[in-house]
Amino acid sequence: MRTIHAPRLLLLLGTSLVVRFGQTLRSEDRERGDVPGWVMITLMSATLVAFILVMAQGALESMFNAAMEKVNP
Repeated sequence: MRTIHAPRLLLLLGTSLVVRFGQTLRSEDRERGDVPGWVMITLMSATLVAFILVMAQGALESMFNAAMEKVNP
C-alpha cells in the first residue's frame, strides 16, 4: 500500500475541492441555493489552514516557546 504524506494529501484535497467548486458554479441547477458554495469555501479554508500548520509547525513551535520564555521569569 502506498502512503501519501500529509502535505501532498492536503494539496490533493485542496485541488479536488477547487475542481468540485468550479463544477458547482457551472451547474445549471440553481435551485440548490448557495449552501454547496459555502461548504466548499469552508472546506477549502480548513484545508489551507491545515496545510499551513503542517508546513510551518517548527517555526510556530519556536515562536510559541520564545514567547512563553519571555512571559515566565
